This record gives sequence, structure tokens and C-alpha cells, in this order.
Amino acid sequence: MNVLVDNFDVFRSGFFVTLQLCILSATGALILGVLVAVMRISPVPPLRWLGGAYVTVLRNCPLTIVMFFAAFGLPALGSNADFLRIPGLDAIFQRMGTDLPYFRFAFIALSVYTAAFVAEAVRSGVNGVASGQAEAARAIGLTFTQNLRFVVLPQAWKGAIVPLGSVLIAMIKNSALAGFFGVTGDLSASGVSLTSVGGHPIIPVFIGISVGYLILTVPLGLTLDRIERRQAVAR
Repeated sequence: MNVLVDNFDVFRSGFFVTLQLCILSATGALILGVLVAVMRISPVPPLRWLGGAYVTVLRNCPLTIVMFFAAFGLPALGSNADFLRIPGLDAIFQRMGTDLPYFRFAFIALSVYTAAFVAEAVRSGVNGVASGQAEAARAIGLTFTQNLRFVVLPQAWKGAIVPLGSVLIAMIKNSALAGFFGVTGDLSASGVSLTSVGGHPIIPVFIGISVGYLILTVPLGLTLDRIERRQAVAR
């Protein structure tokens, strides 16, 4: 286990790169997922069709394929995802502003892929809201958008928060693929570098990687368990 101690700086650096990727991807997936969920329940048929097609395609497509198209398809189309170099954001998340675009590609892939599952979690929460709530909102003259904003979505979050947490835990684990598609310095890429280039034994290295992901996922899982217990008591 000396490899973990001797290369602690490598694991620490990889942990923070992975943490940045997960925070950004979770934010992007939540925003995009809510938009897709709204499309799924929209009274406008074309929007419902687009939302349903998005969820159907992304949920049934392997993340590896989505990562591949983001990492190699976007450059083939002439894009380096420079639109993600948002002033201020790239100062907080410095990987967003580097000349190596694969961090941005991984962020796009994880956000787009996870958003399909977020949309279904939010839609399940919306379906859990009593239909009388929406009918009462329409009766007092609220538009569809106002109905969602002030009545349905605030109540839907209560039913969707636990499924959303499970989706985010899965996303954190899925981020391990990023290192195999050009993202240098994250946990998985650091582990591969230590074993293939540094010649260190693979088992201790991957134990260190597992510990890093457990640090990210276990607190979130415990928080979800606590929320679920509190909701059960409230019911």
C-alpha cells in the first residue's frame, strides 16, 4: 500500500479533477433534465415528441457511445466546445479554460446522458402531484408555465429528490469513463498512468481510485437515506 502514500498528491489531484467534472455535469444535467421533463408533459405535441425521443434515445444508448461522439464527433464537426469557456466559470473550474478540450467534451457527454434520467425522475415527481392541484391552478387562471413554476414543480421535488440522488450517484460513477476519452488528471486516468507508465501494482492503485469514488458517493447516499426516512415519518 506504499503506492497510495507515495503517490498521494496524484490521487488528490485526480480526486479534485473528478469532483469538478461531477459538479459541473450534475448542474448541467439538472438544468437540461428539468427542461426535457417540462417538454415531456407539455400540452404542445411536438415538444412532447421531442422530449420523449430524447429520453428514449439517450436512456437506451451506452454512455461509452455518447462519450465517443462527444470526444471525437465534436472535433470532426469543428467544435472544441469553446462556448463553455464562460468568463468567471473558467476561473473557478480552470479545466474549462484550458487548451485541452476533453474535459469540456466529458462534461457535455455526462450532462446530456444523465439529463435523460433526470427528466424521468422529475416527471415521476410531477406525476406524484395530485391532479387536483394543477386543476385548481388552471381554475384560477394560471398559465401552463405559471402552473409548473408555482404549483407543480415545488411539490414534485419532494417526490423526485431521492430518485434524483440515485441518478447523480450513478453519474459520479460513470465519470470514471472520462479518463479513457482524453481527460487527463482525473482519478481513472491517474490510476492508469500509475500502472502503465509508473509500473505500480494495479490492485493498490485501483483501491485508491475506489476510495476516491466512495468519498464522493457514500455521503450522498447517506443523505438520501436520511431524506427518505424523514419523508416516511412525515407521511
